[in-house]
Amino acid sequence: MNTSMKRIFASLPLVAALGLPAYAGGMTEPVEEPMIIEAAPVMVPSADWSGAYVGAQLGYGDIGSGGAALDGNGAIGGVHAGYRFDFGQFVAGVELDYDKTNIDLGAGGDKLDDVARLKLMAGADLGSTLVYATGGAARASATLAGVNRSDNGYFLGAGAAYALNDSWTLGGELLTHRFDNFASTAVDLKATTVTARLGYRF
Repeated sequence: MNTSMKRIFASLPLVAALGLPAYAGGMTEPVEEPMIIEAAPVMVPSADWSGAYVGAQLGYGDIGSGGAALDGNGAIGGVHAGYRFDFGQFVAGVELDYDKTNIDLGAGGDKLDDVARLKLMAGADLGSTLVYATGGAARASATLAGVNRSDNGYFLGAGAAYALNDSWTLGGELLTHRFDNFASTAVDLKATTVTARLGYRF
């Protein structure tokens, strides 16, 4: 092998080494672009409150007359039934309910026997929760001086219901009642009730 050929073969490693950077540069690994994950929109749970329902309630009542004439407090409990109309975010309805009680109103065996109500309701549909205001007519029966007496009045209040599932609801209600000149006795009765309510929707 002549000197020229030896020089050529000797220079091959140098040529290869000089060529590697350019070749390697062409084979660089692609840079991965960061993955952008869009957050899913938050959906407010929705429930249709339309339809008929029945239920029961249990709670506490406080009765007063602005003096010492007729005053007392104790347990109340009863049943209710109604129908609601759901217009999207607004809910309206009508309800009948009845509470039985035996609240002692003072000396002489005076006591409140029961209260019945015709309710109008209007509220906000918050999905699985319904909050509402209510008001309407009330009729109370009481035993006064050994005589059973009844009279009409009115009430105002507020409540809330939570849908446990498509059929059952759990809620609460606070009502204040007024019976002016109850049964012509010249006594103005006031009553505040708070109840826990369990309902079944059809």
